[in-house]
Amino acid sequence: MFLFGMSLMGDGLKKVAGNKLELILYRLSSTPLRGILLGTGVTAVIQSSSATSVMVVGFVNSGMMRLRQAIAVIMGAVIGTSITGWVICLSGVGGDGASAALKLLSTESLSAITAVAGILMRMVGKKKSIQHAGDILMGFAVLMFGMKSMSTAVEDLRDNQTFLNLMTNFSNPLVGVLIGALFTAVLQSASASIGILQALSNTGVITLEAALPMILGIAIGASVPVLISGVGSGKDGKRAALFYLVLEVIRVVLFATVFYTLNAILHFSFMDKTMNMFTIALANTLFRLSTVLVLAPFIPLFEKLMNRLIPDSPDDEAETEDMNRLEERFLAYPTLAVEQTRLTINQMARLTRKSMECAIRLLEDYSEKGFLEVETLESVVDRYEDKIGSYLMRLTGQEMTETQNRAVSQYLRAITDLERISDHALNIAERAQEIQEKNIHFSDKGTKEMQNLEAAISEILDITFESFLNDDAETACRVEPLEQVIDRICRKMRERHTARLQKGKCTIGNGYVFNDLIADFERVSDHCSNIAIVIVELEDNAMDVHELSGAIKQDHTHHFEEYFAEFQAKYL
Repeated sequence: MFLFGMSLMGDGLKKVAGNKLELILYRLSSTPLRGILLGTGVTAVIQSSSATSVMVVGFVNSGMMRLRQAIAVIMGAVIGTSITGWVICLSGVGGDGASAALKLLSTESLSAITAVAGILMRMVGKKKSIQHAGDILMGFAVLMFGMKSMSTAVEDLRDNQTFLNLMTNFSNPLVGVLIGALFTAVLQSASASIGILQALSNTGVITLEAALPMILGIAIGASVPVLISGVGSGKDGKRAALFYLVLEVIRVVLFATVFYTLNAILHFSFMDKTMNMFTIALANTLFRLSTVLVLAPFIPLFEKLMNRLIPDSPDDEAETEDMNRLEERFLAYPTLAVEQTRLTINQMARLTRKSMECAIRLLEDYSEKGFLEVETLESVVDRYEDKIGSYLMRLTGQEMTETQNRAVSQYLRAITDLERISDHALNIAERAQEIQEKNIHFSDKGTKEMQNLEAAISEILDITFESFLNDDAETACRVEPLEQVIDRICRKMRERHTARLQKGKCTIGNGYVFNDLIADFERVSDHCSNIAIVIVELEDNAMDVHELSGAIKQDHTHHFEEYFAEFQAKYL
């Protein structure tokens, strides 16, 4: 019940504050002090240093946060997780002999009040934020009830000789550290481990000598979920994940060396002091706060150490670095995931535009190097579509706003059109290769017509990708008129080509390549139109692609007739 309550409360806190916290984390951690304070604050809210650190590993892996910033935030998270121990102390308030005011804060009172409030908010609340707040209150009620049940259940252990012998063995610091680390590695939560240690303190037989090594071990064991999150990450993501373990080990070694050396010299009298919930929470907080304050000035050295432990590889692929933005850790935070997807699609768009530029250039000046570049770019764009498409489909399973759902749907359409444009770029490159190998020459009129079409295609690509990258709906409205003009150009080119064939001015063999190029260029303009409609749709909140396309033609605010006349005069 205790672990379930902690999980329920933590999940509710993340859902209520998550969409704001992750943006705050990566935007406001510019200095070490800010990073530490932010890490402390965010962890105090979501009550999990592991969750904060896993989020930070995702930021670093996606390139949103530098390693130095991540180190500061993780240090803050180490402090922030001690807040949970103080929350748990509320279960010890209001016992026998307590005043009436304190009894209102007793476990029974708090559990009853928060449970009823949480149930009402969960059942009556219509807004998701109110329902999640209800989850927080219900989780708190279950946590307090579980804590009280644990405390009551272990009271009889004070007379159990086996338990007493076990606590005596923990007075050996190394054994205590090992037990604390293993126990926390299994639970994957330092807060939960500290809570259980606080419950055991209710037996009245746990001294500081036995509790302190376990507190130190709990710190090390908490690094396990963060290390797991680093598996499959890039170099910086792995460095951030490993740093959590390195930090905890250094903190434990530093604190244990100083504390036990002083104890050997001064023989602290309080080592035999019996611990309770409050003193365990205090010892945990002092240990975390003191070691972080001592190590904070060495953040630059920690950064160098992590770069040494996990060096860069010379063969890292630069072309797909932007795909690292699509972190699985961000799926729980739709605001961030949608923004990262937008940035990744922008890079996909740049690569698609580059592939078309290279393909058109091959028609005028063919080279094997240029052909290989188009082939490579097409392969990379395919990988972008696979990665982004899979990521967005997984994101649809999350709870999102109407705006976010609409954006995800439109992004899915946009990546399909981008990928198809890169396919046509490869088709055009293959036609250029065929022209080169077969020494094909178009007639003078055919060549001029093809150059005119290439110019129109280049312009529609420029307008489309400029509007897409700048999210400019006004510029996107120029695409549909030009697409209509290109359709007419292609129709007239086919008619004139047929007339030349009939007059014997062109061969059938040349005609196949000529018509294939027209078809590819025409399809490219169609996909540009689809992308532009996605941009306008995001602005106008339209619901149907075909309806919006017709609306653009009829709506004078989009200046369709004006733009159409401009492009018609230029290319027809």
